[in-house]
Amino acid sequence: MCGVIGVFGYDNVATDIINGLETLQHRGQDAAGVVIFNGSFKMFKGNGHVSQVFKNLPLERFRGEIGLGHVRYSTIGSTEAVDAQPIAVNYPYGLAMVHNGNVVNFNELRQKLYEEHHRLLDTSNDVALILYTLATQLEQKDLKHLSVQDIFDSVQGVQNIVQGAYSAVTIIANKGFLAFTDPYGIRPLVMGKRYTDQGVVYAFASESTTFDFLGYELIRDLKPGEMVFIDNDRHVHTNIGKTKRRAFCVFEYIYFAREDSIIHNRLVASERVRMGKRLAETFRKTGLQPDIVIDVPNSAYFFASAMAEELGIRYRRGLAKNHHMGRTFITPTQQEREKMVRQKLNPIRDIVKNKKVAVVDDSIVRGTTSKRIVEMLHEAGAKEIYFISASPPVKHPCIYGIDMSVKREILASHYDVDEIRQYLGADEVIYQDLEDLKDLYKDLPICHACFSGEYPTGAGEDVLEAIEREKLESNRV
Repeated sequence: MCGVIGVFGYDNVATDIINGLETLQHRGQDAAGVVIFNGSFKMFKGNGHVSQVFKNLPLERFRGEIGLGHVRYSTIGSTEAVDAQPIAVNYPYGLAMVHNGNVVNFNELRQKLYEEHHRLLDTSNDVALILYTLATQLEQKDLKHLSVQDIFDSVQGVQNIVQGAYSAVTIIANKGFLAFTDPYGIRPLVMGKRYTDQGVVYAFASESTTFDFLGYELIRDLKPGEMVFIDNDRHVHTNIGKTKRRAFCVFEYIYFAREDSIIHNRLVASERVRMGKRLAETFRKTGLQPDIVIDVPNSAYFFASAMAEELGIRYRRGLAKNHHMGRTFITPTQQEREKMVRQKLNPIRDIVKNKKVAVVDDSIVRGTTSKRIVEMLHEAGAKEIYFISASPPVKHPCIYGIDMSVKREILASHYDVDEIRQYLGADEVIYQDLEDLKDLYKDLPICHACFSGEYPTGAGEDVLEAIEREKLESNRV
């Protein structure tokens, strides 16, 4: 899971790109990068947060009217700077790309690119694979007279070959600005614009909140398999390439996206409220009578407050959060995650002491964070602890860009609910019901593979084993 932004403006787009990346920092903490085209590609990237990476960026050298930015949360591949995005190639035309997602058939395509097109990938980042595949498709066109349809046909060629989840934004040097999505629309990508004295500035980003901060107007989400090309005259061309049934990642609503983002015309905060109300129905059936409902800040607030309101139970903020800490879920190693939990959260003793506490979190994946939270609440004097997950049990690896690609890490893959309760040390563990979640999204088909094992792109054991092996070999487990 990553965050992307691309801007096609008139002068100094680097400032908008870097400021935009700040609004997407929650989507990736490992690395950040920017590329500007001003007759040639000027690139700057490195490991760390946006403010660290670009602290000494010489903006005068990065003036240009078109550029891309990226924040990385690595799920497969190393965390070295060479694997940070953007990535560029000089032929044909000069191409630079950023993407959000994960390619499923990475090893197969890397070998094919080398054997058939003599392209050697010097990175384990799959954006290079998408970029090189696009390059090979464009090479087959009339390079002197490249048409918009040629570009769309090339993207469709990529969609036919590359399997997985991807929302990509690309600069085609001296030609224009290209954005496209995978055939299932698994990862979000929104388009926006801003009117200036010089003309309309166009942008693409992973989330709409980026446009709110930059003063852009949200146009719309890209559809599954959609391609948008903006030529040098700022004419917008759109087409639908290869499409399958929509399978939007529901974890965007559950955890990844900011609560103030609008995705597919739905405010993320409102979606969490809807899930919280449905969660209340499941909780009511248990007959439990907690004294208070608290949340694990910050993503669980709307689940917890909506559930409490629906049940008629007091909501309280029972855990204080250190806002200077990053997101533990997207922290690279298990050791770092466990260390961060204690540094990040602290129970408010007077709120939870001698209380039966229902604590709501967005999900339980590895269980280490949940276990530590339960321990801290016990230490703070809670009488009973009911741990509630706003998502169904995560049982299967995500192969589309969320860091749960190693099955041995996933608690519910190996244990039933009562065994999970014992592991966490809670008095009860309650999950959102998968059928209830599906029912909430009857009108927006979702990807729920991590809960159900039903992968929209299809995934046999060989694919899952290959992804898990790649993950293990990256020494991030």
